Amino acid sequence: MPARKVLAVDDSAADLTNIRNVLTEAGCMVVTASNGKEAFDKAKSDQPDMIFLDIIMPEMDGYETCRMLANNPDTKNIPVVFVTSKGQKADRVWAQMQGGKDLVQKPYTKEQIVEMFKYAA
Repeated sequence: MPARKVLAVDDSAADLTNIRNVLTEAGCMVVTASNGKEAFDKAKSDQPDMIFLDIIMPEMDGYETCRMLANNPDTKNIPVVFVTSKGQKADRVWAQMQGGKDLVQKPYTKEQIVEMFKYAA
């Protein structure tokens, strides 16, 4: 797999470190953000190949962030995968309705994260 630039977004420092480690180990260049606004700004400026986005964050949640990304001409083609503790069927459906490609429930395995690269191909 060629190196990919990935944006990882989570307001939890521990969760952000964990996903950054998984992505780095998978050969990715990882850019991080700790909230939705920062994620939107970094997506526009850094143009990552993919975004792993938490849902539950203060100020701007992942759903709102995803809608903004999907409606912006500079970011609308960047695949978004939600990484969250929310895992009900309704959460998955709502995530897709906001423009997300998929949802990975915490706790996740490295293999689950790496599998999501199918959307960035």
